[in-house]
Amino acid sequence: MKVMTTPLEGVLLLEPKVFGDERGFFFESYNGRRFAELTGVETAFVQDNHSRSLKGVLRGMHYQIRQAQGKLVRATSGSVFDVVVDMRKSSKTFGQWFGTELSAENKLQMWIPPGFAHGFMVTSDAAEFLYKTTDYWAPEHERSVLWNDPAIGIQWPELGMAPLLSGKDQAAALLADAEVFA
Repeated sequence: MKVMTTPLEGVLLLEPKVFGDERGFFFESYNGRRFAELTGVETAFVQDNHSRSLKGVLRGMHYQIRQAQGKLVRATSGSVFDVVVDMRKSSKTFGQWFGTELSAENKLQMWIPPGFAHGFMVTSDAAEFLYKTTDYWAPEHERSVLWNDPAIGIQWPELGMAPLLSGKDQAAALLADAEVFA
């Protein structure tokens, strides 16, 4: 596995070693010992989530203010533009974002430590998305920051259509009004 840093401290891209031949491919998508050796992150994952969404669906930008979750995310079919926003007020990159394509084809994964809002937009006809989390979902602690807040300035892909959003994501807080981490 190859580990790549991003402009946001702690957010990492992971590229697995893929073994392929005329029959198909194989790769180890997660190995706790290897993950800790390569990233320096010792964590236990307690929950796996799996979603399927159609083109143009935008899910995010979500975080839990208590029971904050670290996430290891990847697309298993299709492609998404995956985005994180630093919600740590004491961070030198507070309010900044990073985004990249995660796809079944490139097999990249992103490690998102606690303290970041996370979301993605489906850029293929459909996509299936998996994420391992370091803490359980706690709806009472879930928060959202607005996906198109000009103060953050996320450059979402242009798909020729308006993003498909849940009511919760349409009503998310602006960064200036959001509950953030210390």
